[in-house]
Amino acid sequence: MTDLDRLLAFAARSRLDDGFGYLDADGSVLADRPQEAWIVARMTHVFGLAHLLGRPGAGDLAAHGVRALREGPLHDARHGGWRSSTEDGTKAAYVHAFVVLAGSTAAAAGLGDDLLGEALDVLQHRFWDDEAGLAVEEWDAGWTRLDGYRGANANMHGVEATLAAADAVHDPGLADRLRSQALRSVERVVHGWARERDWRLPEHFDDAWTPLPEHNRDHPADPFRPYGVTVGHQFEWARLCLHLRSALDQPPVWLLPDAVALFDAAAGRGWAADGEDGFPYTLDWQDRPVVPARMHWVLCEAVAAAEVLAGVTGEARFRDLADRWWAHGEARFADRATGSWHHELTPTGEVASGTWTGQPDAYHLAQALLLRNSPVRGSIAAALR
Repeated sequence: MTDLDRLLAFAARSRLDDGFGYLDADGSVLADRPQEAWIVARMTHVFGLAHLLGRPGAGDLAAHGVRALREGPLHDARHGGWRSSTEDGTKAAYVHAFVVLAGSTAAAAGLGDDLLGEALDVLQHRFWDDEAGLAVEEWDAGWTRLDGYRGANANMHGVEATLAAADAVHDPGLADRLRSQALRSVERVVHGWARERDWRLPEHFDDAWTPLPEHNRDHPADPFRPYGVTVGHQFEWARLCLHLRSALDQPPVWLLPDAVALFDAAAGRGWAADGEDGFPYTLDWQDRPVVPARMHWVLCEAVAAAEVLAGVTGEARFRDLADRWWAHGEARFADRATGSWHHELTPTGEVASGTWTGQPDAYHLAQALLLRNSPVRGSIAAALR
């Protein structure tokens, strides 16, 4: 049975002298991959959460991640911000959202708030588009050229990060502003685009925020920008609606029904859409599977969303789904040798690598474990604290 301590022991093997690396299925760092900022930030966040729980050694690993993000090769001391990887100097909103999340969790865990302060400043001044109520996507290394693509994925993690930062900063006015920004993003993405499309969430946009429904049709299994409807992201947005709702003094009445509707659409259209148990990675706009591979993170987010909905509504159906899907994950995805889950399977349960190689990080699985029977707060760190 999967448990947090075994998962953390596996994740600790990712430690490098100057950060954390991408783990293969045997727990070794893949030597041919550059160090990637999203991996370092996610691992720092996970070890920070474990430190809040008092897990031995987790504080040292989280502090190591903070040092790596502040002083290591991914930090751009000349131009500011964080490189996407040691071989890619671009500055991505997705990456910076996770650095803010890592800094927020580190601050909540008593490991200092310098990383949070710097990362939040970059996210706010380089990526946040106040007119749109959303974040832009990607700059070049020197912050001179802004890419024309806009994406929902980076904004989803931006909501997660700003809610976590609002729980960690000391300035009440700043915390309120961050929560207001999160609300603006959720309102536009969920209450706007997703609701208008019968709860089929568009992921890709041009620089005027016009949806691009055919984006990456020829590269549908992209790990960050896949074509079509990404089932797991709909679960994540549904859950974030409820974290946001818990963080606001006067939440809009639509947050809960929108979360339920988005969740129900993902569950009803996604589960066994191709006749096999589990959730396909993506669906087309007629709810037909495009990439049928089963991703561990999609199931983790389904479980996490069901857990949060069960806590907020008290409805037994959400608890039943969370338990059933978790049992499915333990039966299909759990790797008894590592304590983690296989990151990708075929529809019939064989280990696959069409999109993901190895078991690169612990973020989704750790959060699914921690959200089981936890109070719903703006961030997981706040719930644990």
